Amino acid sequence: MARRSRAREVALQLLFQWDQNPTPVPRKAIKTFVRDRLLADAEMEAYTLKLVDGVVARKEEIDENLKAAATNWRLSRMTPVDRNVLRLGTYELLFDTTQPPLEVVINEAIELARRFGSEDSPAFVNGVLDRVGAMKKEKGKA
Repeated sequence: MARRSRAREVALQLLFQWDQNPTPVPRKAIKTFVRDRLLADAEMEAYTLKLVDGVVARKEEIDENLKAAATNWRLSRMTPVDRNVLRLGTYELLFDTTQPPLEVVINEAIELARRFGSEDSPAFVNGVLDRVGAMKKEKGKA
């Protein structure tokens, strides 16, 4: 598994935990979790923490974009895995300063959905993130 893919997987695990239990977790415990799972790869640890911190900091904006893109779906009705894969992907599409290509973000999100979600998760994640990407392009033209 590629290093960034593994970093995204660990970020998803942290976001899932945060979604299920929003009680603040000590930063030291989060860093230990990340370090242990990424085998002390400092660059990927920093990348994982950047993703998690970015999603947490921009949750409201991310969720608003997801509500607009996921027509006929309330966030509360999505499975926790799908919801957090979508949050991670939306963060990367809209707010990540490294601006990974749309195709990379969607493919990575689909792989996470395939690994951790339901049978329908990959197609659902693909459709919603494709719409988020289209909305971003529309805003860019305005």
